[in-house]
Amino acid sequence: MTVVKAAFRPELVKLPLKALSPSREFHPRERKDAKYQQIATSLGAVGLIEPLVVFPADGGYRILDGHKRFDILVGRNVQEAECLIATKDEAYTYNRRVNYLSTIGEHQMILRALRHNSEETIAKALNVDVPTIRKKRTLLDGICKEAVDVLKDRRVSPKSFGTLRKMKPVRQLAAAQLMIASNRYSQKFALALLAGTGDEMLVNPGARSKHKSLSAEQRARLVVETDNLLENVKAVESSYGGEALTLSVCCRYINRLLSNVKISMFLRSRHADVLEELQSLVSSFHEESALNAKV
Repeated sequence: MTVVKAAFRPELVKLPLKALSPSREFHPRERKDAKYQQIATSLGAVGLIEPLVVFPADGGYRILDGHKRFDILVGRNVQEAECLIATKDEAYTYNRRVNYLSTIGEHQMILRALRHNSEETIAKALNVDVPTIRKKRTLLDGICKEAVDVLKDRRVSPKSFGTLRKMKPVRQLAAAQLMIASNRYSQKFALALLAGTGDEMLVNPGARSKHKSLSAEQRARLVVETDNLLENVKAVESSYGGEALTLSVCCRYINRLLSNVKISMFLRSRHADVLEELQSLVSSFHEESALNAKV
């Protein structure tokens, strides 16, 4: 049985800031970053929520994660802060593998926070204005539940939801599925889907802005091509799993063949072009597998 050692001690400890030392140089220009300003505002409004990550070293502690928070706390003459002590001195921290909050997740967090806080308090804690909080609060107004379920774990541009809102529910779902399939969540992509949506699939066809560069014939062709694209996506999704498995098995088999010295030498002497193509195929497969593993 494999025993997995914890990367951090289970309890938080309060440590004096004078006992902590940065593990990298902190550049003064970092204080001008929007993220730095947001963290500074949040610390002033609600205090330190995310502890510093440190490792015991040279009679003190070296900071592995939280340099911006440390700099802000020192600048405010804070004497001590809660810290999470790592069991290994390495660059890896939990932030390297964190799943960033999705757009819909942020919306739901805002709704929960509004139950106990005012819009002004939340805006101050997040270093944004009140209208921004209101936009986040009404983000999913007019968006069907099915489309929300599809996009709930994705970092969709907030403006994309405004574009989806102009479509009827069945079209919202189809557009959301195409966003997932293409891994594109920008407003420009949503606007392209809107342009390829027929009037019968719009909530208010008369309110659609007319694109000056598109004639009625071109728009009709775009609608047909977009519908065909949605159908093709569904067809690909239904067969993708089996085809990906077949490709994986074939590539692994080819790799085993090429690892045989006699086969490799024979191909190199008789069919060098075939060997080159097979090696390229296997190499591409390994690179893609490694990339997917990191994601």
